[in-house]
Amino acid sequence: MIVRPRPNIFQLFFVMRGSIVPRILPHMLGFAAYAALVVAVVRHFAFDMSDFSIAPFGLIAITLSIYLGFRNNAAYDRWWEARKLWGQLVFDIRNLARAATALIEERDRHRALLMNALAFCHLLRGQLRRVDATAEAKTFIGAEADGLAGHANRPDEMVRRMGRQVGAARKAGEIDAIGYRILDERLASLAALQAGCERIAGTPLPFAYTLLLQRTAHIVCLLLPFGLVASTGWATPLFTALIAYTFFGLDALSEELEDPFGTEANDLALDGLCRVCEISVLEALGEPAPPMLPAKDFFLS
Repeated sequence: MIVRPRPNIFQLFFVMRGSIVPRILPHMLGFAAYAALVVAVVRHFAFDMSDFSIAPFGLIAITLSIYLGFRNNAAYDRWWEARKLWGQLVFDIRNLARAATALIEERDRHRALLMNALAFCHLLRGQLRRVDATAEAKTFIGAEADGLAGHANRPDEMVRRMGRQVGAARKAGEIDAIGYRILDERLASLAALQAGCERIAGTPLPFAYTLLLQRTAHIVCLLLPFGLVASTGWATPLFTALIAYTFFGLDALSEELEDPFGTEANDLALDGLCRVCEISVLEALGEPAPPMLPAKDFFLS
């Protein structure tokens, strides 16, 4: 996630960190070179292009704007829902820490439950980003993290472990039925938000929308120089590059937001959110808490 103040007018055209331009620059340069080639051929062979105009592209642009608007809105909805789910995770971790502190007097069991909760956060982050988060989990649960290797869904196993710990506390008489229900509800909420994250990560936008949008954008950019050359001459490559920037920039940004759990510039800062959970739990335990993660070059992972 990019964390930086709004650029001023002098910085606006030169900001690259978080910009989509580096990703679509080959498209922009490629279509600009293609447009220059079209202008050169028309000028060299003295083709009469006066009958070609920009008017038909206005109709196509309306259709393309509908495709782009739908895909961009759908991608942002996924990004925002993912952010709400991780905000709910922070809320549930804090609630679990508060409830466990009030209900479980036995220090070792209390701490073990909350350490498992922090391991759950990191393992969920690893599952969503398709990376191995066992090393981070070991920070909180030690060698117990090695036992997760045989589990396909490691965050779910952590919820089951916490469930067994709460059940053991109930059987030992450390908490009553009401306390057990309170803690179990916190664990059920963690399982629900994990399922919500898995739904987003495992259900991409329908491929047909992406294919239709990209085909239309390429066709427009391929035909556009023929409609511009008679009126704009050698400025045609510039206008073609600007149109390509708009079309392919929105498409690339939507593609980036479609998977909000990744590590690209505009994805969610899952590392930072895990650190927020760590601070909440360790402070609830009365232990030293680490500082918030700083942004590096305006980027918070």
